[in-house]
Amino acid sequence: MELDGIFLDMYGTITTGDREAVEAVCVDVVRDTGAAISPHELAITWGNQFFGSLDLCNGDDFITLFEIERRTLTDTMKSLGHDVNPDPYCLKLQHYWRNPPLQPEAARFFGELKIPVCIVSNADHEDVVQVVEKNGLAVDHIVTSESARSYKPDRRIFESALELTGWRRDRVIHVGDSLHSDVGGAITMGIRNVWINRTGRIHDIGTHTADHEAASLDGIFSAIGVTPAA
Repeated sequence: MELDGIFLDMYGTITTGDREAVEAVCVDVVRDTGAAISPHELAITWGNQFFGSLDLCNGDDFITLFEIERRTLTDTMKSLGHDVNPDPYCLKLQHYWRNPPLQPEAARFFGELKIPVCIVSNADHEDVVQVVEKNGLAVDHIVTSESARSYKPDRRIFESALELTGWRRDRVIHVGDSLHSDVGGAITMGIRNVWINRTGRIHDIGTHTADHEAASLDGIFSAIGVTPAA
């Protein structure tokens, strides 16, 4: 497969997923409010509100991921009969977004990959920039939902990445861990895709069928028919 480059998701793909961070915040919320719900159930309920909101916050209706977190936590807790100040909890999540552990194979993967990479991530821009800089990740471009004013699977974030890189859509492959956001968005754009199907996601609302499936970043090499560089 001849490629101009790879579009690569950040959270859950290059870094660990946010399950532990979200559930830790939900433990705090349940403890502080006394809500009659388990932290795991709260994580799912809040997550449904959160992911539903992403699809409504594109273009002129765009708001940052941090603000979506604030609003959906407030609305979720109000539906459970509790008023909360969302800021302390969302700031804890922001700390995760800026300091997530890398997946075990990520450093090796970047060392072996000799194809240009563009990060395409549903994230606030500064969060991704900090992750890249702190970990010395060899990426050529960064496109975030904030810079594109668009959340995957919306077309505009992928169009922004194609415009920034100059890569041809038939010579790009998008890699990510969400069937809904990553695989679904790539399919809408006519871009080939790889689903990184790791264990440990809280849930995935997608039902799309990926072109390729891999258990880790290492599986990308076989998906694109490239031998890792020595």
